Amino acid sequence: MDYKDLGFAKLDTSREKRTGFPEVVFCQGKPDEYIVSIYEELLSENGSVFGTRADEHQYNLIKDKIPDAEYDPVSNILKVSRKEPERKGLIAVCCAGTADIPVAEEAAQTAEYFGANVDRIFDIGVSGMHRIMANEERIKKANCVVAVAGMEGALASVLGGMVENPVIAVPTSVGYGASFGGLSALLTMINSCANGIAVVNIDNGYGAGYMATQINRLAVKNG
Repeated sequence: MDYKDLGFAKLDTSREKRTGFPEVVFCQGKPDEYIVSIYEELLSENGSVFGTRADEHQYNLIKDKIPDAEYDPVSNILKVSRKEPERKGLIAVCCAGTADIPVAEEAAQTAEYFGANVDRIFDIGVSGMHRIMANEERIKKANCVVAVAGMEGALASVLGGMVENPVIAVPTSVGYGASFGGLSALLTMINSCANGIAVVNIDNGYGAGYMATQINRLAVKNG
């Protein structure tokens, strides 16, 4: 059987063989007893576990059973890393403002967990273009660029017009009323006139980090 049936969850134990990435846990909303069992089983299967959208209560539950579990309250990532990956290539994770850092960190830590080197370039929003230009060479060195922005979401378009490698745009829910919880940034990014931009869902740093890792792996393989 290619999955482990816990009754309340069917853990995809063959996912890494199929896709190159092990199953990741979306922690938000999972009952206490379920999340503990899932972490214990995945740790037994894979030797490490990575979870997103966790809270401190869930961290304390897991830590009682797995003392070396780690929790980052900024990105809300809850992980157990007993085997450090060999990191290759380079991904630039950029964000427009300090308020976007939680989503950017989710992307960055996802990419690092899956074996990429990450250069964090934070608080370079378009209201101060000199900050982007001062980091232009760093950004251009990356095999893939993640652009995280709320408000009007213009950072992705600017970066898309600067670099030759793919840009993954992440709209965030940061902004005042007319930003509609990130919808304004999402629409800006989807409608960008810059080429080479792909867009993930609002606040989906994990999805951006995953896709960036896929691109980075191809660049390393073919480099």
